[in-house]
Amino acid sequence: MIEREPASAPPNEPIFNVPWPVLAVSGVLIALHLALQWMSVAEAERVLVALAFIPARYSGYAADIPGGGLASATAFVTHMLVHGDTTHLAINTAWFLAFGSVVCRRLGAAWFMAFIACAAAAGATAFLATHVGEFTLMIGASGAVAGLMGAVMRFLFTAIDRRQGYLLSKAPQLIALMPLGQTLGDRRVIVASALFIGINLLALVGFGLMGSAGAIAWEAHLGGYAFGLLAFGLFDPAAQHVSPSAPDLE
Repeated sequence: MIEREPASAPPNEPIFNVPWPVLAVSGVLIALHLALQWMSVAEAERVLVALAFIPARYSGYAADIPGGGLASATAFVTHMLVHGDTTHLAINTAWFLAFGSVVCRRLGAAWFMAFIACAAAAGATAFLATHVGEFTLMIGASGAVAGLMGAVMRFLFTAIDRRQGYLLSKAPQLIALMPLGQTLGDRRVIVASALFIGINLLALVGFGLMGSAGAIAWEAHLGGYAFGLLAFGLFDPAAQHVSPSAPDLE
């Protein structure tokens, strides 16, 4: 009778296979939202306005708005930390976990944090360009999330073409970055981008209200997405080390 050695147990997989920077940012979004619920109405409004992006700050009214001159600089990023309601927070957090996990694994913690900050700022800049001087509050992480979507476009279809889709969840840094010129001419990227733009532009014709939180800041979405699509290569150290002809890994 031949005895067989017992098969070794498979390694334990983490329950939440999400990089810690993504979890940390998501935790801050949730914690701050909960904290605002515990504050008085006046206190919560003051904190929200101080963190929000308000175009009027840049038209001579910064001193009259909570946050003062400091917020004129910080609001380009801090607006992503606050949300209008629980639904707004839940949607942004879910998309942030999905796209942020892939991009964070590829970039590493430091580059990832720099990227989402710049994507948020790009979204705010696009919003400013279309609301100059207005006392309109823009809040939420949607611009940063849109930037992550644009970033994924730069290597998603390379993975599909080379049957490396499994690397998106395991080691996205091993997927070759699609050159910018090729990206802008790729029919799949064009179609995906057109759909994204079309969905956001529906806000212009009456679609796009987010519960009681107000209208969707479609300009911030488009600004963040364009930044992610066009500028991701500047943040991507993997692009310097992965050959376009890199072999598939088992």
